[in-house]
Amino acid sequence: MESLAHKELISAERLQKRIAELAREISGDLKGIDLLTVVCVLKGAFIFTADLVRHLSLPCRIEFIRASSYGDRRTSSGQVKLEHHETIEFEGQHVLLVEDILDTGRTLSRIVTELEQQHPASMHVCTLLDKPSHRIVPFEAHYTGFMIPDHFVVGYGLDADEQYRELPFISVEN
Repeated sequence: MESLAHKELISAERLQKRIAELAREISGDLKGIDLLTVVCVLKGAFIFTADLVRHLSLPCRIEFIRASSYGDRRTSSGQVKLEHHETIEFEGQHVLLVEDILDTGRTLSRIVTELEQQHPASMHVCTLLDKPSHRIVPFEAHYTGFMIPDHFVVGYGLDADEQYRELPFISVEN
């Protein structure tokens, strides 16, 4: 594993507190629905999704799709690749799309466009991190954990070359 000096940006404690707050907000906004289909965008959102659904006070069905747009370690390729979305039924479902980071907007915009073709009853987007300074495609999430500055971040599911996902906090290179 290559060396990386980590500077903590968001502590594990702050992450857990904010995730519980997001879950209360989502549960309140969507109360009364029969079933919430939570769609985790792999790989980066898997830890966030697991923690979020444990705090939701709604019945959930959890699905996974894979999306990637990074051409190299840190730079978006501009092309969004989606996998597994075509095998999941979304028609008439209340969908909560959970992503790790809203950066350029390309990935979430593409996913939402694809899923909306199946006519879900409702579609909401929740992102752990939002980096608005990188936005290329106009896109806003319904629920956002933290706004962050223009830094490449790792930890809590986010990676650099498939490393550092296991960190319990969000960090930047020092």
